[in-house]
Amino acid sequence: MIDIPEELAAAQTKYNGEAGRAIIARLPELAAEFLDRWDLTTDGDGRPMHGVSALVLPVIRADRTPAVLKLQLLDEESVGEPIALRIWDGDGAVRLLDHDEATGTMLLERLDPTRMLSYLPDTREAVLVIAGLLAHLTSTPAPPGMRQLGDIAQAMLDQTPWALERIPDLESRRLVADCAAAVREVVTEPGDRLLHWDLHDENVLASDRAPWLAIDPKPLAGDPGFELWPALDNRFDADEITWRFDAMTDVLGLDRARAHAWTLGRLLQNSLWDIEDDRPLEPRQLDIARRLRTHRS
Repeated sequence: MIDIPEELAAAQTKYNGEAGRAIIARLPELAAEFLDRWDLTTDGDGRPMHGVSALVLPVIRADRTPAVLKLQLLDEESVGEPIALRIWDGDGAVRLLDHDEATGTMLLERLDPTRMLSYLPDTREAVLVIAGLLAHLTSTPAPPGMRQLGDIAQAMLDQTPWALERIPDLESRRLVADCAAAVREVVTEPGDRLLHWDLHDENVLASDRAPWLAIDPKPLAGDPGFELWPALDNRFDADEITWRFDAMTDVLGLDRARAHAWTLGRLLQNSLWDIEDDRPLEPRQLDIARRLRTHRS
C-alpha cells in the first residue's frame, strides 16, 4: 500500500482533470505491478516524493542497489523523458535504469534529495551550476521524433491575437505583444538541440558520482535560448535578472539577441497558459520580461 500525497492528487485534478483523477486512482495498482515486474522492494527509510505530475517511490533492486520508481501520467511532455535520459546516459542527468513505454513508468538511479541545488545559499553559484549543466546537455542534437520548439512557437503566435484581446491591462498587453514580436523574429530558426525545458534549482540534485545532476526533463528539440527562463524565475530576485541572463548566455555561448527573443517566448507561453485557465498574468513573470526588454535596449 502507498499513500498518495494530497498535494499530488490536487495538482493532477487541477491540471489534467479526469485524466489526472484516473492516474491518481491507478497509482497503487501501478506501483504494485512494477515492484513485482522489476523485482523491487520499497525502501522503508525513504518517504515517497512527488512534484506536480509524478509520484517517486524510493526502492531497492534485487542486487541491493538503491533506486527510485517514478509513476506519472503519460502526456506530450513526459513521453520524451526516457528518450532524453537514454541519450544523456547519466552524463549530466539522472541515469535511467528501466522504462515501460506503455505507462511511462521509469526506474531511475537514486540521487540525494537532501542535497538539492535550491538549498545552496548563494543563488549566483546555483545559476552558474544550472548554466554549466545546460551547456553540456544542450550540446547534444535532438533525436528524430522529439517535439519541436518551432511547432510550439508557431502555435503560440497563432493564439496570440486571441489572447491579447483578453488582457485588460494596457501595459501588460503591450508587453505580451512585444514578446510575440520577439518570437516572430526567430521562429523560422528554432534550433535542433536536445532541451531539458525545465531546469531550475529544484530539478538539480547531488549524488555520490557527480556534484550535480539534472532530473525531470520535459524535452524538446530547439534553441538553448529557450532554456534560460526557469533559472530567472526560480528564487526570483528582481535585481539579479539581468546578471543571471548575461551569466547564462556567456556560459552557454549563446547569441544574446536570439536568447533574449526565446526567453521572452517563455513569458508568452506562460501568459497563454494563464489566459487559457482564466488566471491573471503573474506580476513577477511580467517583471522579468520587462527588465529583459529594458536590458536589451
